[in-house]
Amino acid sequence: MRRTRADKIFDRCNVVFMIIIIIIMLYPLYFTIIASISEPRSVAGGEVTFLPKGFTLDAYANVFKNASIWRGYVNSIYYTVLGTAISLILTLPAAYVLSKKNLRGRTVISWYFLFTMFFSGGLIPTYMVMNNLNLLNKPYTLAVIGCLSVYNLVVARVYYQSTIPNEMYEAAKVDGCSEFGQFFRIALPLSAPIIAVMSLFYAVWRWNDYFSALIYVSKSDFFPLQLVLRNILIQGQMAIASIALSGIADGLSTLTRQAYMAEAMKYSLIFISSAPLLIAYPFVQKFFVKGVMIGSLKG
Repeated sequence: MRRTRADKIFDRCNVVFMIIIIIIMLYPLYFTIIASISEPRSVAGGEVTFLPKGFTLDAYANVFKNASIWRGYVNSIYYTVLGTAISLILTLPAAYVLSKKNLRGRTVISWYFLFTMFFSGGLIPTYMVMNNLNLLNKPYTLAVIGCLSVYNLVVARVYYQSTIPNEMYEAAKVDGCSEFGQFFRIALPLSAPIIAVMSLFYAVWRWNDYFSALIYVSKSDFFPLQLVLRNILIQGQMAIASIALSGIADGLSTLTRQAYMAEAMKYSLIFISSAPLLIAYPFVQKFFVKGVMIGSLKG
């Protein structure tokens, strides 16, 4: 089919528009990188825009010297890995069971789960339940909180319904395979796309979650990286505000240097905390796109 001039103009405009969108999306990450390697005073003064000023790795050096940051990094990895594993153990079998059309009470059970998506007990009752269960300030507290997402459960159920033919289950049943056998020998081996999707969804949420730690954890030894980062940001902002109020003009003072360094450390911490997910995403991208598209097209 011959393309008209209007089609060519549309394609060019579309390419330009998409390039602009890509730049808008990538610039925050780019700015985070250049700000983390720039002179702290230039970063705090808003002088860094497109290129780094006064190249230095002092922010990263201070990050690696901070024991609380390393502890928070280890805690975040622990919470993410353990929490994601628990979530998958709960989500995949539940989705498989709910995908069975011959399940008695399937509609009632589905609505029971869906109800929790729109109505919850609230923060105070949830905190009281966590307290009564003795789950506050424990090494595993943040790994077991929110271990099942109803949205992810629905996506996984749609995947099982639309991807795996029911005839495979019937053939296995004829051969004497039990429901557990059908799940572990048929459903689970064919679940690589949805496992990748669920793992990424749960891992991103676990890694970025700081509010749960803010509510349920008060011991600094159990703080995740995001909460440590939040505390550093607050301390840096308070230090800069105190400098402005006191009228200190000499940028060589110890207090000023510490405040500016905290501002530069903010960006280095953002990059360091985002690096694991940025590295992991390309490896699961193929399965991620396939799993999401199957659930959206045939659900």
